[in-house]
Amino acid sequence: MTARTRGARRRTRNTDRPLKWPDEPENVTAADIDFEALAHVLANTCRRGGCTRHYHSVAAHAVIVSEEIEALDGLGDEDRRTLALHALVANAPSAWLRGWLPDSQRAAERAGRLASGIETAVREAAGLDAVLEEEQAELLRFVIRMAAAAERRDLLDGGAPASAGVAFPPLKRRIRSIPPDKAAETWLARFRALAGPDEERQRRIAAIAQADDSDAAEG
Repeated sequence: MTARTRGARRRTRNTDRPLKWPDEPENVTAADIDFEALAHVLANTCRRGGCTRHYHSVAAHAVIVSEEIEALDGLGDEDRRTLALHALVANAPSAWLRGWLPDSQRAAERAGRLASGIETAVREAAGLDAVLEEEQAELLRFVIRMAAAAERRDLLDGGAPASAGVAFPPLKRRIRSIPPDKAAETWLARFRALAGPDEERQRRIAAIAQADDSDAAEG
């Protein structure tokens, strides 16, 4: 855990307000996103559909990937921050699509469209550009696969191999199970450390919207 995350974590323990839980996945907007509620849903959701000997939440996984991204060399400070934040919210659509099991190609395509819309809304609410550059997206995918390999090594019986595809090297760090309440607190603290205070995040959102408007006008 970084010093920045520890500082943000101390500021997360004073909330008794009603939470706005992820609900209907249709037409989700940035205004619908409650990051504290999102933290709890992701922390209460087990990775791999629960097919792991030790509980490992989606929230804990996201924190690990985000921390690994932030520790990479060769990135500028702002690129490191934004990519680490992208990593943290990458699994956000699952909070709205929990239990969604498409039973047809058409249903799977609809689920994909809903996930894309939710992802855009969450990124906007976090003060991020809606789309990652391909090089950054590929880097993020690589670290996610390394984290998955570490899960197989540390949380599955005998370090079960990947079911298919290229075998990625696991992260050096060990993956340990943490309880949902701690995972939610850690996820939310990291979000606040990376996204900054609400006022700063709102300024980023406004700047992104202005840039999008300028691009649309030029187009």
